[in-house]
Amino acid sequence: MKQAATGTLTGLALGDAMGFPTEFNTMAQIEAKCGPWRTMPLPLSSGRAYVTDDTQMTLALGEGLVETLAEGPLTAAGLEPPVRARFVEWCFSPENNRAPGTTCLRACEVLSRGGTWQAASEIGSKGCGANMRVAPLGLIPGLDRQQRSGASQLQSALTHGHPTALAASDLTAHAVQLLAEGTRTAELLPELRAYAHDSRGHYPADWLGDLADRAHDADPVSFAARGWDECLAVLDRVERALRSPDPETDPCAATGAGWIAEEALATALYCFLLFPDDPPAAVRRAAYSSGDSDSIAALAGAFAGAHHGAGAWPAPWVDAIEYRERLLALGAAWDV
Repeated sequence: MKQAATGTLTGLALGDAMGFPTEFNTMAQIEAKCGPWRTMPLPLSSGRAYVTDDTQMTLALGEGLVETLAEGPLTAAGLEPPVRARFVEWCFSPENNRAPGTTCLRACEVLSRGGTWQAASEIGSKGCGANMRVAPLGLIPGLDRQQRSGASQLQSALTHGHPTALAASDLTAHAVQLLAEGTRTAELLPELRAYAHDSRGHYPADWLGDLADRAHDADPVSFAARGWDECLAVLDRVERALRSPDPETDPCAATGAGWIAEEALATALYCFLLFPDDPPAAVRRAAYSSGDSDSIAALAGAFAGAHHGAGAWPAPWVDAIEYRERLLALGAAWDV
């Protein structure tokens, strides 16, 4: 049994842990700390591989989704309260001490006060905090396209309301879904491009409400198209980089530093597609990078885990990962 959900979630956490000590470092600093990238070890402290807010918020979303689905079909009205509660719980947790993103902190603090979630959404922010956590929505069996897309965008909008954050979250979840369902790696970028083209003229008002009215676009469709166009542009960047790939060069130089949502997606895809049959190499290359190393490696690990399943990862790595029991329980809920 492939166990794509378990492979995705453990891969995300392992990539996150691998990139935790390299984020904010130059390539020279990473080399001095870690040695050659191909033999980069999983960093351990007292036998544990610690993760960042990327994994913490993925768990918050995933466990909020389990709670939502226990009550009935996935809808905006059903999703928002439990996920809001999980995000707020994360925000004020003493374990939230892993250099969390400013947008997430600000938005969650506003969410904690009640009121409409749109009032908390940072409409100008497209940081990768939106799509670093969205992988669970690519794993839930039985969702239709509208549910998966709408929920991916809504979970982003609770904190990051920029249309590119919404589109990148939707596209990231779709990439996980495609890989989990067996899409060949050669078909992945064309499938993502087709999905983005099909989506750019649609604003999911039943999921996002009046969020678009808070931006400067002429209408909601123009708002949505702006985000999808930026995602299409970075897919172009990935395709160009893969025409003459250089596995020995900082991947951020090829596809972007990853601090913003579309670049985190692009550079994670690039690292995964550099090493589609070697999941540990994909997360090592992603973590050994000059940009938002933990988020890039988390997404690369999610893609590799979705493609290969739970067997992608060395057992000692999985045994050492922080939050192991919660990750495995969430994976077991969705493995088919």
